Amino acid sequence: MPFEVTILGNSSALPTSDRYPTGQVLNVLGRFFLIDCGEGTQVQLRRNKIGFGKINHIFISHLHGDHYYGLIGLISTFNLLSRKNDLHIYSSSELKTLIQPQIDFIKGEIQFKILFHPLDFKKSRQIYIDNKVEVISFPLKHSVPTCGFLFREIKKQPNIKKELIRYYNIPIAEIKNIKAGGNFTTENGDIITHETLTIQPPLPRSYAFCSDTVFYPNVVEIIKGVDLLYHESTFTEEMKVFANSTFHSTARDAAEIAKFADVKKLIIGHFSTRYKKLNLFLNEAKQVFENTEIANEGETYKV
Repeated sequence: MPFEVTILGNSSALPTSDRYPTGQVLNVLGRFFLIDCGEGTQVQLRRNKIGFGKINHIFISHLHGDHYYGLIGLISTFNLLSRKNDLHIYSSSELKTLIQPQIDFIKGEIQFKILFHPLDFKKSRQIYIDNKVEVISFPLKHSVPTCGFLFREIKKQPNIKKELIRYYNIPIAEIKNIKAGGNFTTENGDIITHETLTIQPPLPRSYAFCSDTVFYPNVVEIIKGVDLLYHESTFTEEMKVFANSTFHSTARDAAEIAKFADVKKLIIGHFSTRYKKLNLFLNEAKQVFENTEIANEGETYKV
């Protein structure tokens, strides 16, 4: 079952002729989550053949235009496509104030509900959960209030070995308790352990999105051990002073966070338009954290 992220945009504040501002789609077991919505996001959704109707949850990390200017256009398109499903937007509480006049101005009555969920920029908290996945927001350190997002599969219960159900004549009523971690006692008083009776499920997969932020070690404990980390890398080290002054990270900063957090794989993006060759970022990051890739637009990264 899929757990994969598709990169829609990897540029920073200024788009280029071949790079778009930030936008990503995460597919978790058929649930599609849009992460940031820079200008041109809906064009990139089309190019990558991601159905608009699949997106019911949008996460906006912060209110710099390159992370949300594509939102009103996407909402308008949803309306033109006669969308009926509720649309959930997780963002700063100010976003509703900013775009509500535009929503009100859209020709024709919008046929779906837009539900705004305010983020907490002071501490990490669970902002979404269903029976397959949970989403945690956590604060970053940028020039405006900014959140990152951690997407994590809900741990599955182990499967009970069918042949042992028959062998030990285990009643159906006992199976739920065994899956939840219990042992089974036979009629003779023998204790058959949970570990003997079950097959453990795969470990839950995880993806962390670190949007615009200066080097910020506070996130390490939150994202520790994730399978895939995206971390912004606006500059390379020769512009470290400027990166700090604008509350952005270098490629080395991103790699240091990945190393400290012991993540399995790092992808870097949000590149300044000053750079024409992205291999500069990759080379710098790999000196610290080898398993690093560029977040190439149109590419899908599987967990």
